Amino acid sequence: MQHSTQTDPVPESPALESATRKAFRRLVPLVMIMFVANYIDRVNIGFAKDALEADSGIGAGAYGLGAGLFFITYAIFEVPSNILLERYGAKFWLTRIMISWGLVSAAMMFAHNEWIFYGLRLALGAAEAGFFAGVIFFFTQWFPNRTRGRANAALYSASTIAAVIAGPLSGALLGMHDVLGLRGWQWMFLVEGLAAVLIGVLVWFRLESQPRDAAWLTEQEKDALTAKLRAEEAERLATKQEKAPSRWSMLRDPQMLLFCFVYFAAQLAQYSVTFWLPSFVRDIGGLSEFMIGVISVVPFAVAFFAILAAGRISDATGLRRTVLGSGFVLAAVGLGVAAVTSPVLAVVMLVVATAGFKVAASSFYVIPQQYLVGALAAPGLALINSIGNLGGFVAPTMMGQVQEQTGSVSGGLLVVAACCVVALAGCALLRYVSPSRAATPETAPSTTAG
Repeated sequence: MQHSTQTDPVPESPALESATRKAFRRLVPLVMIMFVANYIDRVNIGFAKDALEADSGIGAGAYGLGAGLFFITYAIFEVPSNILLERYGAKFWLTRIMISWGLVSAAMMFAHNEWIFYGLRLALGAAEAGFFAGVIFFFTQWFPNRTRGRANAALYSASTIAAVIAGPLSGALLGMHDVLGLRGWQWMFLVEGLAAVLIGVLVWFRLESQPRDAAWLTEQEKDALTAKLRAEEAERLATKQEKAPSRWSMLRDPQMLLFCFVYFAAQLAQYSVTFWLPSFVRDIGGLSEFMIGVISVVPFAVAFFAILAAGRISDATGLRRTVLGSGFVLAAVGLGVAAVTSPVLAVVMLVVATAGFKVAASSFYVIPQQYLVGALAAPGLALINSIGNLGGFVAPTMMGQVQEQTGSVSGGLLVVAACCVVALAGCALLRYVSPSRAATPETAPSTTAG
C-alpha cells in the first residue's frame, strides 16, 4: 500500500468548528463517564485480591489466571461485536454492552470458589467485548482527524479518573464487612456493577450514532461535519490499493501485525501494574485498606495530566510516533527500576511507569484510525484491540505464576520492561495517513505490503 501525507493549511468553516465544539462538549464527557465505569469493573478485582483469597480460597495463581481469562473471551467476541455495532449503530450497541457487563460485574459477588470466579471473568469479557474499539470507531464517525487525538486522549484520561475514584471507593466498600450479611468485596462488585447498568440507561437517552441523528446540531453544522468526515474518508481511500482486502486478510498486512504488537506491549505494561498495584502499596506495610486505595490513586492522577499533555502535543505537532515512543521509554524505565528497588521507591517508579504506558496507550489509536478506511475501520480497530488486549491475559497470568514460584513479581516486571523496549523500536516503523498528503519529517511517504 502506498501512504503519502501532507498538512492541511485551509482554515475550517465556522459551521464545522461549531459542530466539532458541540460534539466534543456533548459526547466526550458522556463517553468518559462510560469508560470510568468500564475501567472500574474491569480492574476492581485488584482491590479484592486478598479478600477473595481469604473468603473464597483463590490464591495468587488462580487470581492471575482469572484476571487474565477476561481477555480471552474479550478477544474472541471483539470483532463480531464491532461488526454488530456497525449494523445496529453505536447508540443501541454501546447501551447493550454497558448493561450486560454491569449485570455480570455485579454477579461477581457470588464468586465463592475459583471455578465460579473463572466463569464470571469469562462472561465479563464476552459482555464487554467491543466497547473500547466501538468507542474508537464511534469517534471516527464524529471527529475529524485534527481533533481526534484530543478525543482519544480524553477517553484515556477517563481511565485515570476511574483509578482515582476506584481506589478510595473500593477501599470504602471493602470496609463494609457483614453489612446486611454481605462481605465487603461483595458490596464492591454489586455497587460498581449496578452503577454501569444505570449509566447504560443514560447512554440510550444521550448518545447519537452519527451527526445526522443529532437534534442539537443545526442543519448547517450537520452538513459541514458530515462533509468533512466524508472528504477525509475519500482521501484516505484514494491512497489505498484499489481492491480492499477482506477483514481477516488484514493480518497479512505487516502494519496490522505491528499495530497489534505495539498495543499488546502497552496493555501488557498496563495490566502488569493495574492488577498488582494495591499489592505493591501493601508491601510498604502498616497501611489500612482505605489508605492503600488512596495511595494507589497517585500513579493514575499523575498519568491523567500526562495523557492530556500528550494529546495536545500530538495534535499540535503531528508527531504521533514520537509521543507514542516517549510513553514506552517512561514505561520501560519505571518498570525496570521498580523491579529491583525497595517497596517505597518501587511505588514511586510505578508512578513513572503508569504515566508512560497510559501515554503510549492514549497516543496509539490515532495512527490506525487514519490507516484503516471504509469497511475495514470498525473490524480493523476491533482486531487490533482484541489481539492487543491479550496483553491483559498474559500479564496477570505471568505475574501470578512468577509470584507463586518465587514469592516476588520482580522477574515479571523485567520481562514487561523488555517488551516496552521492543515496542519502542516498533514505533519507528508505524505508518499512517494524515489528514492531508504532503510528506513531513514524521510522516514521510512509505510503502508497506498489504
